Amino acid sequence: MNSTRYSLLAVALVAGALGGTLFAADLRRTSDHDYDSPTPGSYTLPVVKQAADGDVVDSKGQRLRLRELTRGRVTVMSFIYTRCTAAKACPYATGVLMQLHRLSSEDPELAKGMQLISMSFDPGADTPEHMGAYARLAGSRKSAAPWSFLTTRSQADLQPILDAYGQAVDRKKNPSDPTGPLNHTLRVFLIDHDGNIRNIYSSGTLDVRLVLADVRTLLMEEAGPKPGRLSTN
Repeated sequence: MNSTRYSLLAVALVAGALGGTLFAADLRRTSDHDYDSPTPGSYTLPVVKQAADGDVVDSKGQRLRLRELTRGRVTVMSFIYTRCTAAKACPYATGVLMQLHRLSSEDPELAKGMQLISMSFDPGADTPEHMGAYARLAGSRKSAAPWSFLTTRSQADLQPILDAYGQAVDRKKNPSDPTGPLNHTLRVFLIDHDGNIRNIYSSGTLDVRLVLADVRTLLMEEAGPKPGRLSTN
């Protein structure tokens, strides 16, 4: 990938690849998220709605349905575009996913039960080849949870996905804006094993400690007694 194409997304991923082991105990409250994180399993997350489907392309150029990648595990999915350099937008969301990825490399339960998706809303620039460079950076941590970098073949394929997830995107009046050419809201989705959206994080609520607690809560829910299943306790 041409070095001029690297944004803060790549910086976040490189930092993750080069950084040391990250443990859950290393996560601390910050001035932006100055609260004690909830205890996993001490609360329930309501079903918001079913996660939408759509035609996507993975970083190897393979055409897939989005629902194929949002079922079977707890999914944390972030909408991003790689030309974004606004510190509290795409690079921040990618940094949170990177922390989850690093944590999962040391936690077999997370590695087995969680998956991560970075979904581009800039198909003209974020081609499969371009997304593949980010996938290779993330893929260097072999024992971690799967992390997919997706795009679409066209804006026509993308728009129904954006509409279904309520992801607002439009072009800035100044295409040379140093933070990137697109206006967008930060939205990261927590999707359960059955493809139900269970939480939606914004720039104000996207705290890795909260996301981690929510992921573990859904993993505990999945492992618990199901209707019609007899408990051994």
